[in-house]
Amino acid sequence: MSLMDVKKIGSPVLKKIAEPVETIDAEIRRLLDDMAQTMYESNGVGLAAPQVGVSKRVVVIDVGEGLIELINPEIVRTEGSMKGTEGCLSVPGMSGEVERFANVSVKYLNRRGKQQRILAKGDLLSRCLQHEIDHLEGILFVEKASNLVKEETQND
Repeated sequence: MSLMDVKKIGSPVLKKIAEPVETIDAEIRRLLDDMAQTMYESNGVGLAAPQVGVSKRVVVIDVGEGLIELINPEIVRTEGSMKGTEGCLSVPGMSGEVERFANVSVKYLNRRGKQQRILAKGDLLSRCLQHEIDHLEGILFVEKASNLVKEETQND
């Protein structure tokens, strides 16, 4: 496994619609591993492949309940709404309020190519799934956010 460079706002790959994964092979599994390591090292809760310069529909998430790897994720059902603060590894030092669906059902493939479905209800996982899938569509949270705030940095 190796750390990957997280692309920042302004990088063209972040605005592209990511390509579907056609074949889950050793390269895709290595990408999942490297993305997970990069997410953990960056203290993130989610990371989409475009954020590391790879225009593929691949996402990793860990909101404290263990690693979830999603290949070709697709939101298949939504319900309700919720508003909350979001930030992004690709937009360091910024946060803002984003309205999202409260409940989402997402279908995806796991690293073995098996069809899976995950249901998230009104929690961080629901928000994270939507945020990361937005990345696959070339959408950054700042495009949906209100009350954008530049976070204070501590000088020690």
